Amino acid sequence: MNFKNKEEFWIFYMNHHSNPSTRKWHFIGTLFSIIFLLFSIILTWWFLFLVPLSFYGFALYSHLFIEENFPVTIGYPFWSLYCDLKLFLFMVSGKMDREIKRLGKRPVLQFL
Repeated sequence: MNFKNKEEFWIFYMNHHSNPSTRKWHFIGTLFSIIFLLFSIILTWWFLFLVPLSFYGFALYSHLFIEENFPVTIGYPFWSLYCDLKLFLFMVSGKMDREIKRLGKRPVLQFL
């Protein structure tokens, strides 16, 4: 698929993350990745190994066993990373329900 802009990809991305549990697992993986990145800066660089493991591990689990689809990261790694972080920020800021409504999906309770 060819996407003209980030908004088109965001819609595609959210269609692959329609289950609220999938978004929660992505949130957890991103949160742990940020924590491990900070630990690697503050404590020791060994924590860097845990950054991609947590980031992609939680996401892969959610896609295979909850959403039952294939992660879009494989075909679109940079846009997918952008959308993962956007998803995380929407959830942290409490704006996820509004975004779900904007995209025409059923609203769900916030994770936080």
